[in-house]
Amino acid sequence: MASSQHISAPATAQAPPRLGPELVGIIVVVVGGALITVLDATVVSVAIGTLASRFRAPIAEIQWVITAYLVAMTAVIPLTGYAADRFGGRRVWMAAVGLFVLGSALASLAWSAESLIVFRAVQGLGGGMVVPVGMSLVAQSAGRERMGRAMSAVSIPMMLGPVLGPVVGGILVSAADWRWIFLINIPIGLVVLAFSPRVMPAGEPRPGHRLDVPGLVLLSPGLAALVYGLSVVTESPGAAGVWAGVGAVLVAAFAWRAFRASEPLLELRHFGLRTFTAAAVIQFLLGGVLIGSMLLLPLYYQQARGLTPGLTGLMLIPQGVGAAIALYASGPLVDRGRGRAVVSAGAVLMAAGLAAYTFAPADPPLAVLIGALFVAGLGAGCTITPLNTAAYSALDRAAIPRATATLNILQRIGGALGTATFAVVLGRLLADAHSAAQMTAAFGAVFWLPVAAVVLALPLAALLPPPTPTPTN
Repeated sequence: MASSQHISAPATAQAPPRLGPELVGIIVVVVGGALITVLDATVVSVAIGTLASRFRAPIAEIQWVITAYLVAMTAVIPLTGYAADRFGGRRVWMAAVGLFVLGSALASLAWSAESLIVFRAVQGLGGGMVVPVGMSLVAQSAGRERMGRAMSAVSIPMMLGPVLGPVVGGILVSAADWRWIFLINIPIGLVVLAFSPRVMPAGEPRPGHRLDVPGLVLLSPGLAALVYGLSVVTESPGAAGVWAGVGAVLVAAFAWRAFRASEPLLELRHFGLRTFTAAAVIQFLLGGVLIGSMLLLPLYYQQARGLTPGLTGLMLIPQGVGAAIALYASGPLVDRGRGRAVVSAGAVLMAAGLAAYTFAPADPPLAVLIGALFVAGLGAGCTITPLNTAAYSALDRAAIPRATATLNILQRIGGALGTATFAVVLGRLLADAHSAAQMTAAFGAVFWLPVAAVVLALPLAALLPPPTPTPTN
């Protein structure tokens, strides 16, 4: 069983050590691998119409190109902690990137909607392992003193990917062929694989570590059913309720068993630590806000403001820019023990930025909305690094791989739940909208939901580690 000893903060804050070329190399490789997997989650969204036409498939079927990828990514995450412990982080990382590249190559050769859906699932199985394994390797290599800056750097693709995905997809589909949305992954993935043996830490394989087979049988299908149910709630509410219900029961059964197993697939006893629990719950809430808002914002710009898909993609860029700036700036503050203040400030900025969209009925100028989205991006960027750092600081080094898997699962479920909730509420309000004014009013009402979720997360920030005292002369 992974240990969960709390690593106490030092009594005084000192200038954090430099990242060093070894850690920088690890971060660069992880960012390269993570970026293509996160991009691929959204890059296909703008090509759905093209793919439906190319394969002569109905939209309901071709949507599985997106769903299969997300479900496969979620289902494989529970295995990452065990695999990294059993075989070593570098081997699992390279296997995951290699499987993703293979899935990309196969997807580019798809000859039917069915074959493309299968190959997207192969991509998802590899892509679902890349981010958690990569983040755990960075966290273990950085140590607590460099954790903030290291997590800031490796979190950039997670923030930029969902925003840039539709933009990149639109460019590739318009300027080239749909196959290039998959082919572009291959050279990047091969470069990542070429450098991985040189820079990635091998880890310490534990051959005697056993796989929790009953836990895997409960958790992976449970997560897949839960995420699938939430993802189809607007198209088929009845079936979605059944799938989500079955998934919730399986996940609950896994949780009940995990507290009694000696070597569970995920170490849920980490939730006995206040810092880890607070960071995990905030990540769950903000995951719903960030991923769910990527549904609301494009719909608002296209349906309520009448923008084209291309212009809509450009309107979302300020959010990614704001997040990247905040990630860069927040890392050193976190390493100096100011993580709680950074999270609190970030939540306030996120709420303020998203609150501007609640005034949709007044048709705010697009310049105001661009600025608001930049502010929301700043807020989002301020939360990612300190939350990951706080969660890892509560654990010892050996516990990080399984903790990373747990955090990624919570973010994935939070994102699916947020998306489903926003979609259902928006759908019901739009069904009663019979004019342009009522449509914009519907969007304004729905944007209160992500604002409320951020406000709910704000008091939880008080449970994060307090500021580190500054040294006195």
